[in-house]
Amino acid sequence: MATTKRTRRDERSATVRNAGRLRAAGLYAALAIGLVFVAGPFVWTLLGSFKSDAEIRQEPPTFLPLRWITGNYAALFERMDVVTVTLNSAVVAVIVVASNLLFCSMVAYALTKLPFAAGRAVFGLVLLQMMVPAIVLLIPQFVTVASLGLADTYAGIVLPGLVTPLGVFLMRQFMADIPDELVHAARVDGSGEFRIFFRIVLPLCKPVLATLGLITFMGSWNAFVWPAVVAQRKEMYTLPVALASLSGRETVHYGLLLAGVIVVITPVLLLFVFLQRYFVQGVATAGLK
Repeated sequence: MATTKRTRRDERSATVRNAGRLRAAGLYAALAIGLVFVAGPFVWTLLGSFKSDAEIRQEPPTFLPLRWITGNYAALFERMDVVTVTLNSAVVAVIVVASNLLFCSMVAYALTKLPFAAGRAVFGLVLLQMMVPAIVLLIPQFVTVASLGLADTYAGIVLPGLVTPLGVFLMRQFMADIPDELVHAARVDGSGEFRIFFRIVLPLCKPVLATLGLITFMGSWNAFVWPAVVAQRKEMYTLPVALASLSGRETVHYGLLLAGVIVVITPVLLLFVFLQRYFVQGVATAGLK
């Protein structure tokens, strides 16, 4: 009798283990399929940047280059002032990221640690702003920038992105979880609001700051429509705008464009690799409330 019960327990354990293996196999299969869809376009772009235009257009298409060439990158640096446009993109991205980290944090601190009567209304306006498509604001923003005489300048390019509703939302959600007792104790000790903000609250926000910095950098670095509207001289072009200017109306050099795409997205990928841990932690924490 005891042997029969032991055999049944072993059979149940084996069934549970097999079911667990099947679930794990299904999960890995789903992740593998997702990886193909996510990484596939990037891999194809990278390989295509080493192909000739004729090979890119040929039917059926090839995955690996039949003949590896670097002429696309050489032509890219010859036809485009890569140093200047990269510097323009870097200046714009750094200013936008720094301003968002500072100003969005300040707004979030006021909304969470400095309660005031209109706090809910202000946060509601922030959420409402997140629902408005950016293209709707394009013309009013351009009219404002042009009226201020800031068209075709760094200030005109960065002005609409100095503070973003998404940044305020992320910082507000994260700061809401910081215990109010820390702030009250610092006030009792005689610390001012700026000291509390910079010395106590902001150091606790490293994960969400990294998340906001990465999201803002990606948006600013890859922005095309607004810089294309405001920047009127080639000397003020950012990387995406300069890359788009390489395409003619009748002929398109696909290899050249693919090489340019790799140049544009490489800094974003490197930044994501370095900030991946903080990015995941910040998104997960900000999404809890």
